[in-house]
Amino acid sequence: MAEHAPSMDAVPGAAPTTAPVALPDAPADAADGLAPDAVDAARPRRSDATRAAILAAARDRFAADGYERATIRAIARDAAIDPSMVMRYYGNKAGLFAAASEIEVHAPDLTHYPRDEAGARLVRHFVERWECDETLTAMMRVGVTNEAGAERMRGVFAEQIKPVLAAVCPVPGEAPTRAALIASQILGMALCRYVLHIPPAVDLSRDELIAWLAPTVQRYLTAEHP
Repeated sequence: MAEHAPSMDAVPGAAPTTAPVALPDAPADAADGLAPDAVDAARPRRSDATRAAILAAARDRFAADGYERATIRAIARDAAIDPSMVMRYYGNKAGLFAAASEIEVHAPDLTHYPRDEAGARLVRHFVERWECDETLTAMMRVGVTNEAGAERMRGVFAEQIKPVLAAVCPVPGEAPTRAALIASQILGMALCRYVLHIPPAVDLSRDELIAWLAPTVQRYLTAEHP
């Protein structure tokens, strides 16, 4: 028969005759069901996914409520996470808005193309960006609903678009005016096509859209006079 260690209750006051068996600590990542090496790789992916969810929820909430009325709590609820996670990654609402509205348009250097192709190149670039980058569409919605978003969009054009236009503009001093006119075409079509979904604008193919817009943008870029 197998021998059993006597119970503490068998002899009152007696010390146990065998030391309790020490169980090895469970791996810290056991709850995840992952080996340590796999966890090291998974953590950055989870962090990236969390940040992406927060930023997506923030853009939608800022667009719907405006900067002043949007709250960290509402954004966290939309992202299905705890509000403390939003604070952990972005500090406060101002920091979150700055991250959510960060845009890099990667405007092409128009000096690398024939002068008479500049308008078509610029329009094609922006149409392709609108169709593959949801951040631009989200910030368009934010820009038309609150001043903070509008100011961010103005900053993007001032910092990233005007220098590109100035390089091909026949009258460099007119670059700000010409940039505003070009914005009226590119942002105006983006609003109609990607935000308001006006049927004729939505139904145009990419090439048709570029063919209609490019001549006007070309004139704004390179015409000597209005």
